Amino acid sequence: MAEDALIRIASSTDLVDGGVAVRFEVARHGRPEGAFAIRHHGRVHAYLNRCGHVPMELDWQPGHVFDDAGERLVCATHGALYDPADGQCLGGPCRNGRGRGRGLVPLQVVERDGLVYWQPREPLR
Repeated sequence: MAEDALIRIASSTDLVDGGVAVRFEVARHGRPEGAFAIRHHGRVHAYLNRCGHVPMELDWQPGHVFDDAGERLVCATHGALYDPADGQCLGGPCRNGRGRGRGLVPLQVVERDGLVYWQPREPLR
């Protein structure tokens, strides 16, 4: 993995388990789009900041994407619930009629030497 392919998005200490997400932007189809990084059970994960139900940002205030328990990601607009570990829909309006649903779009992140980096990979869906 080439160092120049990594884009710094946060210090490791900025991401607290189940806490406030760090927001950043990615290029998607040639346009900037919001994204966020979180820590869940010690691991860093990142997703486009776009609900699988309706293309709206999840957070009700910048970086507030976890439920009160810090265990699930929740869309503040319609209440869709997502697994922080893989972005899969857990319930709410992101589910379709067959019990499955649209999850969040994951982003490749790397944590090393006290920093968190986004590793751009195209194409983002």
